Amino acid sequence: MLTTHPFDDDKLREECGVFGIWNAEAASAMVALGLHALQHRGQEAAGITSWDGHQFHTHRAMGHVAGNFDRDDVIRKLPGNVACGHVRYSTAGETALRNVQPLFAELSSGGFAIAHNGNLSNAIKLRRELVRRGSIFQSTSDTETIIHLVATSAYRTLLDRFIDALKRIEGAYSLVVMTPEGMIACRDPLGIRPLVMGKLGDTTIFSSETVGLDVVGAHFVREVEPGELIVISEGAMRSIRPFAEVNPRPCIFEHVYFSRPDSVSGGTSVYSVRKAIGAELARESPAEADLVIPVPDSGVPAAIGYAQESGIPFELGIIRSHYVGRTFIQPGDQVRHLGVKLKHNANRALITGKKIILIDDSIVRGTTSVKIVQMMRDAGAAEVHMRIASPPTRHSCFYGVDTPERAKLLAAQMTVEDMARYINADSLAFVSVDGLYRALGEPGRNPERPAHCDACFTGDYPTHLTDHEELSPPIDQFALTAERFVA
Repeated sequence: MLTTHPFDDDKLREECGVFGIWNAEAASAMVALGLHALQHRGQEAAGITSWDGHQFHTHRAMGHVAGNFDRDDVIRKLPGNVACGHVRYSTAGETALRNVQPLFAELSSGGFAIAHNGNLSNAIKLRRELVRRGSIFQSTSDTETIIHLVATSAYRTLLDRFIDALKRIEGAYSLVVMTPEGMIACRDPLGIRPLVMGKLGDTTIFSSETVGLDVVGAHFVREVEPGELIVISEGAMRSIRPFAEVNPRPCIFEHVYFSRPDSVSGGTSVYSVRKAIGAELARESPAEADLVIPVPDSGVPAAIGYAQESGIPFELGIIRSHYVGRTFIQPGDQVRHLGVKLKHNANRALITGKKIILIDDSIVRGTTSVKIVQMMRDAGAAEVHMRIASPPTRHSCFYGVDTPERAKLLAAQMTVEDMARYINADSLAFVSVDGLYRALGEPGRNPERPAHCDACFTGDYPTHLTDHEELSPPIDQFALTAERFVA
């Protein structure tokens, strides 16, 4: 089996998106709409939990939101005016219904539902401690660790127990939590993963991205601040900041690839930033060429920016079909090779005899780039120059992004010149780290106080990596066991 997204197979993938609604008629139906807008953040599974004032109701399913939550019979079984939802993409951990979120547990204080975007970098260590103390886990998700920490906390109130749990975890998390007492939305102190708040009349909405607010007609109020807990109960909303203040480090790759281009992140249009990255690329790494061609769809805004800055015409030299299913059974190598063209095909009449500049958002293993360059050469391109709208990805992410181990990252093993030869391009260049920051409206990266988490480019991790650094054997050897956790 091969995915029919051959140019998406070699991408870094955000692992999930969350959406929550307080005080809305048909709350679960609105959550389903929000999850549709966040589908790009997780395409493996989806779930919704609702609260009707008396009990919790949950439906979780493998696959996309469409087909699972666009049916009246499903939504009718999720009554109530409070609901939260989750879309999931896992890493090498187990793909199973028991890991699909929101996760739910009956605690001494009542029901507790949690949806998590991110990854806890000390989940394995905490899980081992909890199991030794008698906790019984039902999933292989790091998110369940939070539930057990809340359940075993010595504090009296549920809110204090939840804060106590948060103070024991490290890594990245944006959470939406539902209890009989109300809803809690929070971000880790560094704000690595995004979370925004919106309003629709008297309804309060939380979403991983602003596009989730757009789809339900809500207006953006503000971001949930790094280290902030927003607690909503009957007739009241309050903000709590239980952590010591630190320099925020939101994930810079949200601007490069993860977020939808029509989202606003950190007060800035994602689309505008991607165009600005393309313009930086044109200034830093010009090339003599006839056409600028994006790798669809993620390379389009940067390619527009590159074309506008360089004066080289922008053209769609790769045509993407939007009518191909997610997977395709392929019985042999020949059919497997042809299957690549189900999703993308070269615009041969445009490309033949032309010097082209290909714009893509990133290079991970390099397998995608090899296919793209070869496709252009097969279509008759005279020269193929590749420009990448992010710096070289040389380090793995431990904060909720599916990244290969470092040994499989092409940029960690080769120089840029060697990479160009490997993908068979006439030239290859990446935007610089400072250029990426300039595209965000900053003068460059301040190494003493970086404004973003850019560890995948720089190796400058903003938190401890307990499971990776302290446990033996190393974390990557747990990839196929129950101790490899994903949000």
